[in-house]
Amino acid sequence: MDSHAYLRDVVRTYRNYKALADKAIAQVPTDADLHKQIDPDSNSIAVIVKHVAGNLRSRFRDFLTTDGEKPDRHRDDEFEMPEQVTREEILRWWNEGWAIALGSIEALTPEDLDRRVSIRGEAFLVPEALSRSATHTAYHVGQIVYVARHLASPNWKSLSIPKGQSAEFATGAFKTKGIAPGSPDDPR
Repeated sequence: MDSHAYLRDVVRTYRNYKALADKAIAQVPTDADLHKQIDPDSNSIAVIVKHVAGNLRSRFRDFLTTDGEKPDRHRDDEFEMPEQVTREEILRWWNEGWAIALGSIEALTPEDLDRRVSIRGEAFLVPEALSRSATHTAYHVGQIVYVARHLASPNWKSLSIPKGQSAEFATGAFKTKGIAPGSPDDPR
């Protein structure tokens, strides 16, 4: 496998997940809606963002040299939101976490792929840690999209191929839709 191609793909994958969540959050009508829970046991978008941002900040700050579970991270607190905060504050957390993650990932070299990092004292090869983080992030981005779609309905604008339009997509009718490879938002 071409290590440079792998690293480019990892960066592209993370950027696509961020863009997907950004577009979903942008469709949520109000700041208060960002704090709504679909049911009492679910998390609001604000809480999910707080958790993902905390996770990315912890995992990727000094990624190659310190444990991914930083002593200043308080994971349980990420799921608490005693007071509503503004969309601006929520997006500040989000963007700070992503900036740390993307900065660390973009700085990786092919040689770094043979290195080991630790998360909660457990050793992982760098590609394993990246895969683990991407999977975790994708899980929560999916939650953000699902909740945002619910809150934005009936004004939701599809972030992928709209229902019933797969045939049009296959013919190239949506070349500028979403974050598909080659689209204007494609970070490659």
